Amino acid sequence: MAQSLVDSMPTASTGSVAVTDHLNFWGGKRVKPRDEKNAEPVFEPATGRVLCQMIPCGAEEVDEAIKSAHVAYLKWSKMAGMERARVMLEAARIIRERRDNIAKLEVINNGKSIVEAQVDIDIAWQCIEYFAGLAATLSGQHIQLPGRTFAYTRREPLGVCVGIGAWNYPFQIASWKSAPALACGNAMVFKPSPMTPVTAVILAEIYKEAGVPEGLFNVVQGGAETGTLLCHHPMVAKVSFTGSVPTGKKIMEMSAKGVKPVTLELGGKSPLIIFEDCELDNAVKGALMANFLSQGEVCCNGTRVFVQRAILPKFLEAVVKKTKAIVVGDPLLEGTRMGALISKPHLEKVLGFVDQAKKQGANVLCGGEPFIPSDPKLKGGYFMSPCILDNCRDDMTCVKEEIFGPVMSVLPFDTEEEVLKRANNTTFGLASGVFTRDISRAHRVAENLEAGTVFINNYNISPVEVPFGGYKMSGFGRENGQVTIEYYSQLKTVVVEMGDVESHF
Repeated sequence: MAQSLVDSMPTASTGSVAVTDHLNFWGGKRVKPRDEKNAEPVFEPATGRVLCQMIPCGAEEVDEAIKSAHVAYLKWSKMAGMERARVMLEAARIIRERRDNIAKLEVINNGKSIVEAQVDIDIAWQCIEYFAGLAATLSGQHIQLPGRTFAYTRREPLGVCVGIGAWNYPFQIASWKSAPALACGNAMVFKPSPMTPVTAVILAEIYKEAGVPEGLFNVVQGGAETGTLLCHHPMVAKVSFTGSVPTGKKIMEMSAKGVKPVTLELGGKSPLIIFEDCELDNAVKGALMANFLSQGEVCCNGTRVFVQRAILPKFLEAVVKKTKAIVVGDPLLEGTRMGALISKPHLEKVLGFVDQAKKQGANVLCGGEPFIPSDPKLKGGYFMSPCILDNCRDDMTCVKEEIFGPVMSVLPFDTEEEVLKRANNTTFGLASGVFTRDISRAHRVAENLEAGTVFINNYNISPVEVPFGGYKMSGFGRENGQVTIEYYSQLKTVVVEMGDVESHF
C-alpha cells in the first residue's frame, strides 16, 4: 500500500525504490488501471533507472473520477466553512508530520535536492493551512436599495475543478491548486505530469485520512490525451493548468468550447536587474537563487541577469566562484545543492541551448557540461554542471527562449531607462527582480516592470500569503493569496423586494 511506501522512506536511498502501487485514485481509494497496454516508464532522474510505470486513464476512467468528484462536491459544498477548515487543517497536520518521508519520495521521482524538497512540502502544508483559514471567511455583501428593496451576494463554489500539474513541483502544485478549490467548497480531479506521477496520490490519501468525503480529491494519470478528456468533460466547471505556453494555449482553446474558466500559470524568461549601488554579496546570492533552484527547472527563474556595467567584472568573479562551489550529486544527501534534471531528453535539450549560445558568441565562464558523479549508481543520472554565460546579447536564443535548466545569461547595461526597455522586451511576464539600495529606484523599477511578481533585493521566495501569476503570455489568474478565492468561486446576486411590485403593465 502507498502508506507503507511513504513509511519506508527513512531507510530508502537513491536507486533502491520501486513503486508498484496503483497511481490512480478516486472514490476514496487507489484504482487499478483498466488497460495497461499504453504504459510509459517513469525514470528516477538521479540514476536513469525505471521507477515505475505510468498508465494513462481513458475516457471511462476519467468519467468515473469526475462523477466520483461530483458526488463528493454535493456533500462538501453544503458544509460550513468552519467544518471544511477543520478537515483541511488536519490534512496540513498530517503532511507536516510526514514531511521528511514525502520529501524523499518527491526527490526520488523528481531529482531535486532533499533540502529543496523539504521546503516544497513545507510550502504545501502551509498553503492548505492558509486556505483553511480563509474557508470560514467566505461571505457576500449586503446592498440597501431604494424603498424596502435590498440585495445581497453569495460567494458559491464552481463544482468539479480540474488541476493539471507540472513535473518541477509535483506535490506542491497539487496542494496549491487543491487548497483554494477545497476551501471554496469545490471538488478537484488532478492530473500530475506523466513524468512525476507518484506523490499526488499521496496527497489524495492524506485528504481522505483527514476526513474529506470520498472522491473530493481524485488523481488520474496520463498525458495530453487524458488532459483533453478532462478539459472537454461536461461536468468540469474550471481548469487550472501549470506548464508550457503551447500546452496552455491548447488548454484554453479546449476549455473555451465549454465556456469553462481557466487559470494558466505558464512559462517565463524573467529579468533580474542588478544596479551598481546594490549590496553585491546579496545580489550574487539572489542571482544564484534566481537561476539554480531545482536545477534551473523553475518557471519564474530570473535567467536574464542584467548587471550595470561598472560592477560587471566584480559580479562575474563572485557569481562564478559561488557557482563552481555548488555541490552536484546524489539528491538524497544533505550536502547536495543540485540534483538531476528531470529526463535524458530534457538534459540534452538544455545542453543544446549552451552549445547554441557558444556558436552565437556567448562565453561559458563555468559549467554547461554533462556531470558524472563519482558514485557508480549515479552514472546513468541526468546531471549537468551549473552554467554562467557571459558576452550575451538580447537577440541570442539563450536570452530569448526559456531554457528550463541551470543556465544563467548575464548581460551588461548602462542606464535604468535602457534596462527597463530591454527587460520588458519579451512575450513573457511571470516574474522579475531588482537589486538596489535606492528605495525610490526600487519602487520605480517595480512599477515599470511588466511582470506578475517583482522581487526587490531578493528572488524566488514564495510565501503562500501572496498571489502568484503572470502577465502577457505567462498566463492569467492567480495562485495563493486571498485573491485566489475569486478564481475558485462564483458570485450570485439575490435581489429582495419587501414591498409591492411596481409594474409598467
